[in-house]
Amino acid sequence: MAAQLADGSAVALDSALQDLQRSRARWAALAVEEKARLLQRLLGDLHAVAGEWAGAAAGAKGAEPGSAAAGEEWITFAFLLKAVAMLHRSLQDVARCGRPRIPGPIRPRGIDQAIVQVFPQTFSDRVLFPGLASEIWTEPGVGVKEVTEEQAAIYRRPAGEGRTALVLGAGNVSILGACDVLDKLFCDGAVVVLKTHPVTDHLTPLLERGLSALIEPGFLRIVRGGAAEGSYLAGHPLVDELHVTGSERTHDAIVFGPGEEGWRRKAARQPAIAKRFTCELGSVSPVIVVPGPWTPADLRYQAAHLAGTLVNNAGFNCLSTRVIVQHARWNLRDRLLDALREVLSRTPSRPAWYPGARETYARFVSAHPEAERFGDAARGRLPWTLIPSVDANRRDDICFRTEGFCSLFAETPIDAANVPVFLDAAVRFANGSLWGSLTCTLLVHPVSLRDPEVAAAVERAAADLCYGTVGLNVWGASNFVTMAGSWGAFPGHPSHDIQSGSGTVHNFLMIPRPQKTVVRGPFRQAPKPLVFPGNRAVLPVGRRLVDFYARPSPAKLAGIVLAALRG
Repeated sequence: MAAQLADGSAVALDSALQDLQRSRARWAALAVEEKARLLQRLLGDLHAVAGEWAGAAAGAKGAEPGSAAAGEEWITFAFLLKAVAMLHRSLQDVARCGRPRIPGPIRPRGIDQAIVQVFPQTFSDRVLFPGLASEIWTEPGVGVKEVTEEQAAIYRRPAGEGRTALVLGAGNVSILGACDVLDKLFCDGAVVVLKTHPVTDHLTPLLERGLSALIEPGFLRIVRGGAAEGSYLAGHPLVDELHVTGSERTHDAIVFGPGEEGWRRKAARQPAIAKRFTCELGSVSPVIVVPGPWTPADLRYQAAHLAGTLVNNAGFNCLSTRVIVQHARWNLRDRLLDALREVLSRTPSRPAWYPGARETYARFVSAHPEAERFGDAARGRLPWTLIPSVDANRRDDICFRTEGFCSLFAETPIDAANVPVFLDAAVRFANGSLWGSLTCTLLVHPVSLRDPEVAAAVERAAADLCYGTVGLNVWGASNFVTMAGSWGAFPGHPSHDIQSGSGTVHNFLMIPRPQKTVVRGPFRQAPKPLVFPGNRAVLPVGRRLVDFYARPSPAKLAGIVLAALRG
């Protein structure tokens, strides 16, 4: 279906794709050592724009200078540099021994799957993420033998003529487009045209400077525009495959077409586009709270943890907590909610900067007038909002079936005879009632894990949860920020019910066919995690992280730790 473009737009887009068409075979045949050198240059070029980038991103979101919200943009940019550094190490390993070094064991799971430890990878990982460990679980049919044989297989195949990928950039997190470009270029072997999102268009000149090492030789083109330009590129004969980080609506408009015709095609399961299409599209992400002997300090800590999973980026994350799942009979359920209310009540609200946020918010509070609001709702802001005691049996409730992409989350109790039965029921609820499959988090006290039945139920939950990331005592977002595991939906969503998407990104160790990433961490971490509301170290740590990942040194690592301790 032809898109209506402004005069001259089609010519510019055609020119970008023609440039890539001339370069893609050269990219496919480029020696891995040369690709590694490009990544080394990227570290320097991106570091050079870090301050301008973080300032512009924070300003566009209405963050006050010096605030934690401004510091989040430095933290975010630091993890783009971490991704580049990880890819650089992976390609150096490929040059030396044919595949990236796996930092931990590869264990069989059943008869035809594998569990691959992918984090921590370096000494600095152990220092900056104390107690954190990640493992990729492969899909059935990919056992230990297949992992070792198929890892980074793209670098052992004949070069071929190459491919061109379209990346449609996200609007909520500034680095997502760049991360997806890195994935397509260095893990999939395709040259890339990146269409930036209108919400982040102010960053496009900085993106062009930071990624100039890929633009100058013709391996990347960056274009601007909205839905019309995206549709034109998606249907272009010179584009072989697509990736988008965005919404289910964007996916459906591309795959099936817009308007009534698109609805008819979707109902008939007749896509308008047959190209390979990977995507990450959000989720109603749950946190399952496992009952246990929590102390008052534990309640305060985990209340701050839960609040931080909403407050970060003003709630405009595809991985923000949207539903807290509790045991109805836990004697501390109400005390945890009270502790959460206390944290939210003293956390300043933030501008509702993402388009459509106020309309989304209004739909939820209209459906749930009992919603509890915390903080200032004036001056373009939205209050932090908790919708408690949503009936888990109301499977069609908006809190369960729609991603509330704004400053709110819900809580739901599930009744069960004991903790293992509750965990099994919570897994069934998460898999069957909540829309999407991106990330799920479980919180479980270490004393609870001393009970063999509870420990077995937790491990069973980690295995049975159909989510692309499962976090045990750490927010599932930890998988994203470490850049070590695969990131995306649990496999199996058909195009007519795509939910959280298909395919994965950020699999920089190039593990074949990941099913999920499981991240494990301590019940309570020290120093205080940066995501906790009120942490005063976010900005100084963010600046130091950027410098460290660009040019690591022991002194810089020590400086980060000292700054974090002041939070």
